[in-house]
Amino acid sequence: MSSGVTGLILAGGQGRRMGGVDKGLQPLRGKPMVAWVLERLAPQVDEVIINANQHGDEYARFGHRVVPDRIGGFAGPLAGLQAGLQAAGCPLLVTVPCDSPFLPRDLVERLREALEKADAELAVAKTGTQPHPVFSLVRASVLSNLTEFLEGGGRKIDAWYAALKVVEVAFDDEAGGFSNINTREELKGFESAA
Repeated sequence: MSSGVTGLILAGGQGRRMGGVDKGLQPLRGKPMVAWVLERLAPQVDEVIINANQHGDEYARFGHRVVPDRIGGFAGPLAGLQAGLQAAGCPLLVTVPCDSPFLPRDLVERLREALEKADAELAVAKTGTQPHPVFSLVRASVLSNLTEFLEGGGRKIDAWYAALKVVEVAFDDEAGGFSNINTREELKGFESAA
């Protein structure tokens, strides 16, 4: 287990591509997607926080703190990150989405190693040429910078990253761990791939 890392599961979206349902609570192979995510993330961190803007009581049943965005109107993953950083008890925070049930079991270890080696503020997972900004490890000290960005109307992750020292971490050996489930068709596909 990594010491000094808070795990943040981003479940604050509207699930538009899945018909407006709460993706993290959709069943996959007999249990909600967020339960699969928790199973892989919890052993890697000291505490888990779930960022959710609806169905907070249902998420709370998983036994972890639930925090909503501080900014209204489903402002996206950066708003979830801000809420998580404000609630976190550790100097580092890792984010994962609620719809990636097969995330790497060594995600935190590899991101942290790269973050410390590069003395970066943020480490982001990458497969091939594709960064996965919702799989990142950040220092808690970025909170004021992020709050300023959001208050100025910023919402795009890459625009915020531009002001930080970022290191990208290759996970080409575990590319499947970053599969996310956005539609009912994709959910059915993963269901039958069991």
